[in-house]
Amino acid sequence: MNPSAPNKALFLDRDGVVNHEVGYLSRSEDVRWMDGIIPLCLTAQSLGYKLVVVTNQSGIARGLYTEQDFQTLMAFMRAELDRDGITLDAVYHCPYHPREGIGEYKREHEDRKPSPGMLRRAARDLSLDLTQSILVGDRCSDIAAANAAGLQQAFLLAGTESAPCPGSHKPVATLTEVEHWLRSQSPTPNP
Repeated sequence: MNPSAPNKALFLDRDGVVNHEVGYLSRSEDVRWMDGIIPLCLTAQSLGYKLVVVTNQSGIARGLYTEQDFQTLMAFMRAELDRDGITLDAVYHCPYHPREGIGEYKREHEDRKPSPGMLRRAARDLSLDLTQSILVGDRCSDIAAANAAGLQQAFLLAGTESAPCPGSHKPVATLTEVEHWLRSQSPTPNP
């Protein structure tokens, strides 16, 4: 890869995509990886994608856990993924909520999905070409953020939304489908 060429990223929502949704995850003992997340990340890395987590964290806004609790949990998750050869290139989170937030956390923010703030910050920080990047989410807000940022492709993992999401995206039942899509886009087949 040309070192001066912009990078591409696989953006991942955290809860419901990287790990099972447990409702305001804040403790390492509650982490359960989603089926297919390890092979998906390994394949994406092998194809030159940066791995970037973009996650709304309204539990911080609601006072259910602190930003330090979030950082501690993410350090644990990064270490666990590292054991499988997976390196998260960046993690972005939005601790604000416009209605349910407490104190300084009660406000709208450009990083809160469906706004594309976290994706755009990642593009600046990691020299990403968003038009070559993709996102996997489990909510309509993920799809809206991906569309607003101009991503090449957004995938909506089934199981969370009860109604269809507007916007351009590909519904998938499993993360394995996303992995197969990535392989199909690769100019050189992997062994």
